[in-house]
Amino acid sequence: MIAWNTLFRDGFAFEIIAQAAPAGGDGSWLTHPGLPQFLIILVYLALLLALGIFSSRLFSGTKADYQVASHSIGPFLLLMSIFGTTMTAFALVGSSGEAFKEGVGVYGMLASSSGIIHSLCFFVIGVRVWKLARTRGYTTQIEFFRDRLESDFIGLLLFPILVGLVIPYLLVGVIGGGTVVQTLTAGLSPEWFPVLTADGTPNRGLHGGIPPWLGSLMICFVVLVYVFMGGMRGTTWANTFQTLVFMVLGVVTFVMIANKLGGQEGLMANLRVLGESIPENRATRSEMSKSLFFTYLLIPLSVGMFPHLFQHWMTAKSANSFKLPVVCHPIFIMIVWVPCVLVGVWATGSLAPPRLPLIPGTQIVNANAVLPFLVKTQTGPILGGLLAAGILAAIMSSLDSQFLCIGTIFSNDIYTHYKGVENVSDSQQVFTTRMFIIGIVAVTYLLSLGNPTSVFALGVWCFSGFSALFPVVFLALYWRGLTAAGAISGIFAAITSWSILFYHGLNAPKGLREFHYYWEWSGEQYEIMPVLVMVLSCLVTTVVVSLFTPKPKPETLAKFF
Repeated sequence: MIAWNTLFRDGFAFEIIAQAAPAGGDGSWLTHPGLPQFLIILVYLALLLALGIFSSRLFSGTKADYQVASHSIGPFLLLMSIFGTTMTAFALVGSSGEAFKEGVGVYGMLASSSGIIHSLCFFVIGVRVWKLARTRGYTTQIEFFRDRLESDFIGLLLFPILVGLVIPYLLVGVIGGGTVVQTLTAGLSPEWFPVLTADGTPNRGLHGGIPPWLGSLMICFVVLVYVFMGGMRGTTWANTFQTLVFMVLGVVTFVMIANKLGGQEGLMANLRVLGESIPENRATRSEMSKSLFFTYLLIPLSVGMFPHLFQHWMTAKSANSFKLPVVCHPIFIMIVWVPCVLVGVWATGSLAPPRLPLIPGTQIVNANAVLPFLVKTQTGPILGGLLAAGILAAIMSSLDSQFLCIGTIFSNDIYTHYKGVENVSDSQQVFTTRMFIIGIVAVTYLLSLGNPTSVFALGVWCFSGFSALFPVVFLALYWRGLTAAGAISGIFAAITSWSILFYHGLNAPKGLREFHYYWEWSGEQYEIMPVLVMVLSCLVTTVVVSLFTPKPKPETLAKFF
């Protein structure tokens, strides 16, 4: 491994280029493995830094401008920022990897259901929350729950839970980003970044690529800079730019890989040939039980409790701004998920390229690296670099919102709430938000160095935790009978069931990847997702306890109904 002072001295990138590019100045650098991709990634990251610097010039210095862009975001920017925020490494890298392992049924489990349920949550939760928050000045979920339930304790309870669930979500992006950078720059510098298989031979898919620890560090640094400087306005603009990039380049990726692998004249002919090459157990969901398939439908409910989506909802200029996201979100999900899932299952077929990338030190295919490996091997160097930027765009468009939301929660719900609003200026709140963001970025990066599990498995457990809390926000908005004791009990039930099942998953033979269980009923055995147990435990506990505990004051209910 290269020493830190060597890596970060001035001219690091140019030293790698000088070592990697063949001499002669005849343009042969284009043929050096990984070098064009590396340069394009650097240019893309530089553009995002420039965008952050530009957006900071429009920053008014107020808390409202930094945290919610002064409620000035219209329909198009709201659509692009919300969609970009929900499309993570889980959706691109994770879906391709899971489709490689489990087959095309992954699309039905999450993509098609997410398109409908996400839009339903935007309409049922988002619009109502926006109206209440604009009237009463909320920026975070905790502010809403404190007022609605007349409970200060619920804020202290929710803060560590929300932060604890967002950090695995952040890890999904950071781990996925590091894997993408390493795979797409493979061959760049075998002397500096060797990656060997279990038998000591070079790992074809990863050897010589920028190591994950360094790729993740680059991504974290760039996201930190433009979030730190531009706040929500910079984040929204960056999300919009990145969403356009990964949607357009995603379609290009799909067509290029299909044409290269299929080897036929037209796209439809290639799709037909590739479809026929897929093993039967990957081409259908025949091996996926109906109970498992339908209990997956509860996972997309997580968007109703995502703290970063709550904050994006608050940026809307008016309730009409939600119309475009509600209508277009399912279409956009289809545009992104269909290519990713198909590419993943194509990698299992007879037309897949040989020697897919292995997990270092093993003979097991690295599912997280399947998509970037195909991008690198089935496209030209320049287009491959652009597609690399597109994949990173999807990953980074979620990291920024999540970093900002955690900083906002700490600043508003801990620092300002307990010190007193009258004792904290806007500049102090912005400063506190920024400092906490730096701390969370550092913690997330350090945790990512362990590369704890697969992107898809980590995402499923993270989303399941947020889904488990969905009954609380739904009942808070639509049921007058919800009490503080009921909500607190429901939250405890949700997080307790999540912790028990998560611990069970850690000790399962396949680790966290074994995220399904068996439930026996009337002699039949049903395969279910653990999220079903979590949601039911929260819902039943919240309702039962609320029925037998004191209701909120009538004047409090009058504010919300």
